[in-house]
Amino acid sequence: MDRKSIIGFVLIAVILVVWMTINSNKTEKEAAILRHTQDSLARIDSVQRIADAKISKHIADSIAVLPKDTTVKVNNDSLVAVKKKQIYGSFSSSVKGDNAPVTIQNEKVKATIYPLGGRIGEVELLGLKTSGGKPLILFREDSTHFGLSFFDKERRRFNTDSLYFKIEGKGFTVAGKDSNSIAVRLYADSSSDKYIEYLYSLTGNSYMLGCTINFIGFDKIFPDDQASMDLNWSMNAPTQEKAIKNERTVASVFYNFLGEEGIENLSESKAEKKTMTGEVRWVSFKQQYFSSILIAGTKFGTGGEVGVRVPSDPFTVKAMSTIVPISIGRSAKESFPMRFYFGPNKFDELKSHNLHLEREINLGSSIFGWLNRFVFIPLFDWLGSNFASYGLVILLLTIIVKIIMFPIAYKSFLSSAKMRVLKPEIDEITEKYGKDDPMKKQQATMALYKKAGVNPAAGCIPLLLQIPILFSLIRLFPAAFELRQHSFLWATDLSTYDSVWNFGFSIPWYGDHMSLFALLMTVSTLLYTWMNQQMLSPGSAQLPGMKWLIYLMPVMFLGFLNSYSAALSYYYFLSNIITFGQMFLMRRYVDHDAIRAKIDANKSKPVKQSGFMQRLEEAQKKRVQQMKEQQGNIKGKKK
Repeated sequence: MDRKSIIGFVLIAVILVVWMTINSNKTEKEAAILRHTQDSLARIDSVQRIADAKISKHIADSIAVLPKDTTVKVNNDSLVAVKKKQIYGSFSSSVKGDNAPVTIQNEKVKATIYPLGGRIGEVELLGLKTSGGKPLILFREDSTHFGLSFFDKERRRFNTDSLYFKIEGKGFTVAGKDSNSIAVRLYADSSSDKYIEYLYSLTGNSYMLGCTINFIGFDKIFPDDQASMDLNWSMNAPTQEKAIKNERTVASVFYNFLGEEGIENLSESKAEKKTMTGEVRWVSFKQQYFSSILIAGTKFGTGGEVGVRVPSDPFTVKAMSTIVPISIGRSAKESFPMRFYFGPNKFDELKSHNLHLEREINLGSSIFGWLNRFVFIPLFDWLGSNFASYGLVILLLTIIVKIIMFPIAYKSFLSSAKMRVLKPEIDEITEKYGKDDPMKKQQATMALYKKAGVNPAAGCIPLLLQIPILFSLIRLFPAAFELRQHSFLWATDLSTYDSVWNFGFSIPWYGDHMSLFALLMTVSTLLYTWMNQQMLSPGSAQLPGMKWLIYLMPVMFLGFLNSYSAALSYYYFLSNIITFGQMFLMRRYVDHDAIRAKIDANKSKPVKQSGFMQRLEEAQKKRVQQMKEQQGNIKGKKK
């Protein structure tokens, strides 16, 4: 490696760092502008709605304070009632009310229901805490909306989230089972036989909360041609974890179409809106480790919408929303059963509901997802159920993986050992042909490998086989709910980064803290790379610049690992340490003299050449002939 090459690689590293810094600042500025625009539009919409409400209130208040005229007997209360009836129709008596909430709960979920809108305004997951040690609240009253949008026979549009429901009671029996339930009703015309009812229920020790919408006598309210109405649901998800940046990279809206196993989702990195073209089974507002999922009893109608954006609020992960159509008939009694899932993104928990909810956990695609679902998750769960410390669980997982992969690693080591035994003969070929005839040098080298029975590519196969494991675990550890808030050594939470030094300022590419597990993993990787370089075959010297590149890549990768899951860095640090031990044992006990004897024995045997190698040699000879002809033509032109 000469001085120019070293300067070149240093410049490449500097350019990469500068480029990533500029690109990161540009992306953050664009995101800030987009969030500011979206928040401005939201504020304009909110101001407009408030203005409309004030105008309506002003009309009602003006009528209410009309002066009494002794010559014209005017009943002001009647005028107000008439005006309210004109504006609010059958729901004029539900414009005002008491918003004192009630709660239902079981061992896992506590839901608070508010009369305004009859909605679930707050959900607390019992027994779980935020990274700051506070009760884990999925959303609060001021950060969620839930309501039906429909027309009456006079073509007035109503949204139930602005009307007051009446709490009718709790402790009902649902589907023949005792449950903790609450019914809230929105009455029309103050009549006891015309109302919309939300029946909320929590049964057993479950994260599922039942929500059945009943329409009683509303065939007299709905227009004759109305076959559906819109259910509007939105939520601003608050931060729950240590790093909101990591939360935002995985939070988004996911949804599943009826009869399909796969799922769809909106962008996790930018604001997006989509129209759902099929019949929807469920819509999920997914955060890093928790989800709020709306599930239809059968299906929602077609033509629904979903949206997601990153608000300017530094404590809000994402603003997520959906509009789903609900079909209605013409009878006096209609019912639409639904469920909410308020709980953790735990693979086994989500899978137990047989709705493909677990698909929203990104475990990787194709072979990576397959390995996680059928190998690593079952193994991880089994170890977790038998050992209390997840630091020990990861250690045992690493040992099991290394034992399974040992035969491949041993074969790779033998291939490297054979190449080292052949090094003196390779050096002779290099000295004979030098730089004057690289083609003949390559042909002679390949002929030596073939005669000795050595495959120079054999050492690459183990590396290729380890790639699926690498990418599978990159997906598994940051998504494993089981690691959340479990500590090990200096890491207080294995699901996120471990910080042993907070700088108080941010370094481009690296961050504002130092992760010790990430640093140990990087140092051990560099050491492992150096040890591998000592065992490389002579042929690898054809590209000496690559030697410095493979040292540079772990250092560049440190910027990513520094803010990633400590469990992942810890796993690969352990993997490197175990690999060092394997290499030490193999170097001590592998007999190089026996390898030399076997190679000599192979040389004395006739060479068996496969059809592929024959075609490869023919192609190589043809290429040499073409190069000679080209050189001859060039010399002829010069003369």
